[in-house]
Amino acid sequence: MTSVSTAALSQSLRYSLLRAQSDLMKAQKELQTGVLADTGLALGARTAQTVSFTRDFERMQGIVDSNTLISSRLKSSQDSLTQIHEAAQSFLSTLTTSSSGDAVGDVTRSAAKIMLEQLTSVLNTSFNGEHIFAGTNTDVTPIDDFSAPGSPAKAAFDAAFQAHFGFAKTDAAAASITAAQMDAFLTAAVEPQFLGVGWIANWSSATDQRIVSRVTLTDTTETSVSANDPGLRKLAMAAATISDLFDSEIGAGARQALLEKAVSLVGEAVGNIADLQATTGILQKRVSDASDRLEVQIDLFERQIGDMTGVDPYEAKTRVDALLGQIEASYALTARLQQLSILRFIS
Repeated sequence: MTSVSTAALSQSLRYSLLRAQSDLMKAQKELQTGVLADTGLALGARTAQTVSFTRDFERMQGIVDSNTLISSRLKSSQDSLTQIHEAAQSFLSTLTTSSSGDAVGDVTRSAAKIMLEQLTSVLNTSFNGEHIFAGTNTDVTPIDDFSAPGSPAKAAFDAAFQAHFGFAKTDAAAASITAAQMDAFLTAAVEPQFLGVGWIANWSSATDQRIVSRVTLTDTTETSVSANDPGLRKLAMAAATISDLFDSEIGAGARQALLEKAVSLVGEAVGNIADLQATTGILQKRVSDASDRLEVQIDLFERQIGDMTGVDPYEAKTRVDALLGQIEASYALTARLQQLSILRFIS
């Protein structure tokens, strides 16, 4: 016969209770999370497949989140371009009226100054702490303020006038500048400052290179707009020359030549900016479509992962209840065993 002691029975119940408590913790975790508490133990060799699916799922979800920020940045860029386009059309209307002789010089100069200030302000717009028109230099303000004291763009413009004509724009000799001479000045001295290397040297800190972002697991696309776009440069040139030289001593012929050049530049700029808006719209659609495709793939991966690692909530609840009942019974039996005593039996 094998002897039985209350200590042995108590120890056996203790081990059983510990296993039940461990199983209860896993069951409660599964009930709360809806997934297996120990994927490796439950799936075995299929665990690697689950890990691979989860990794791809998280990568795609991260790209979708990134695309949301990209879409917001592109929308901000599109809204800014719309403001510039509308302001440019209004400015073109003022220039056309002035060119026909129906507007006074102060009105034209004021319109040019407002256009330049608005252009500078919009191009220096930031979104989420990044300058959206700076190309890849998102931490740098892209456009120099032409009207600010010590502006290198203004200094370069004044120096170009002085070098070309041999006197300052405020000199009385400026009244003798002919239309042909003004055209030559704008072509030879001013255009390189806006449409050539002078733009990067004095005006812009933006890069021609735009931000390239990954919008799917395999595709990348440009997702920003640069202040170095030709249409924006032409608009800046027209606004700067009118606002600066209409406040000078130049004569009527030179003013008319300046107006005609400005009308031509702004007309081209309006078309260029419209093209830039269309390009930005295409980028917005590309990012949106990429996110839609990813959402479909994410849904498929999520279902697959759920099928592999998910648990039936009703089954999990039943298992929790059963384990709780087992533990309560173990506690009750332990209490009864602890009351067993040879002295109590003898008495």
